[in-house]
Amino acid sequence: MILVAGGTGFVGGGIVRELARRGKPVAVLTRGAAKAATRFPYIEVEYREGDVRDPASLAAAVQGAEVVIGCVQFPNSPIENRRRGYTFEEIDAAGTERLVEAAKAAGVQRYIYVSGAGAAPDAKYHWFRAKWRAETAVRDSGITYVIFRPSWVYGPEDRSLNRFLAMSRFLPFVPIIGDGNKQRLQPVFIDDLGWAVAEAVDNRAADNRVFEIGGPEVLTMKEIVRTALEVMDRWRFLLPVPKVLMKAQAALLRFLPGPPLTPDAIDFITMDGLADSSELVETLGLRLTPLREGLATYLVL
Repeated sequence: MILVAGGTGFVGGGIVRELARRGKPVAVLTRGAAKAATRFPYIEVEYREGDVRDPASLAAAVQGAEVVIGCVQFPNSPIENRRRGYTFEEIDAAGTERLVEAAKAAGVQRYIYVSGAGAAPDAKYHWFRAKWRAETAVRDSGITYVIFRPSWVYGPEDRSLNRFLAMSRFLPFVPIIGDGNKQRLQPVFIDDLGWAVAEAVDNRAADNRVFEIGGPEVLTMKEIVRTALEVMDRWRFLLPVPKVLMKAQAALLRFLPGPPLTPDAIDFITMDGLADSSELVETLGLRLTPLREGLATYLVL
């Protein structure tokens, strides 16, 4: 059995669907099993209750799992809420450490961790340092592992690109933070990431390796949004919004009980997202989906 921690989320959902397509027995670790039970209505999935912030809840959740896939995100990521413990340090770093310990105690044979392109001990941003800490726990566990570092992931359920495109339904413009020409991204289709993770479950060539995964094209944010609008056969003006203005507004909003935006989140969504997928393609044989092709599978007028 394969346990997907974070399987109800955007990335985790893509992984669960690919595993199910391959006929793999899948369980999902969730903080609320009853609430999550409708997440995959057409897939046979077992829901196991547990919280990576609570080590005691993880022991039973990992029992019987041969493989654990870690792709946990806190609610509304990347907008941290320190009052509720929803931070990269608490969920990505410490949460992974707790889950790895539970996996070791349960005799799990393989651990696959979905990190991020840019993870490093001395990374500029604390979320990449947190992911490096998580990677370290996985590498040092003694369990056979595979680590994936995706760039910017998009798909039907993503809350980044789709949030901007939704505005185009009722506005004559689409806002873009910054000028949209400097941010460089390699958008990777969720189906490609799901395929790679599922393939690594049984592919021994991936043992104890770290793979970056990004899309086949390097594009600016403006090019990405424009491509999406073209796929939707919709023309809209792209309105640049100064990053400094957005960060100033976010600085005020962060004091709310449930902040809709934070200055760090602005940095997160405007940073570059590049990845060298050559080793992954060579090892697993994955064909990476061009952006326009991926968008055409789910964007409608």
